[in-house]
Amino acid sequence: MTFLRPLAILVAALFLASPAFAVDAPPDIRPVVFHAHGPRWNNMLHFREQEGVQDHVAYYGKAQADGLLSMGGPFLDDSGGMMIFKSGIKLETAQAFANDDPAVKSGLLIAIVRPWYVAMHATP
Repeated sequence: MTFLRPLAILVAALFLASPAFAVDAPPDIRPVVFHAHGPRWNNMLHFREQEGVQDHVAYYGKAQADGLLSMGGPFLDDSGGMMIFKSGIKLETAQAFANDDPAVKSGLLIAIVRPWYVAMHATP
């Protein structure tokens, strides 16, 4: 048991010395959009068959092409999806973008935007 304490101190020191956890670096805060089924969602249809879902995919696909998104996609349990914006995108910008989604405007999806503090990430 006595070896655990020095090991824990070593792990903590390596963790805090990592570039991803630099104390003097600005925090990496990113907007995340969580999508859930809206009132127009048809539970009898697969998500790809939902009326308007292709407009939603194209809308976020353009955001990806324009460099706004890091990644996004549906949850495998068919409960909705998630889009993660790139670092530096303001929460208000992401909220306005999510509200302008054709699938949100039509009631197919509901969008909830939350700020996410990226505490860990792989370094290139």
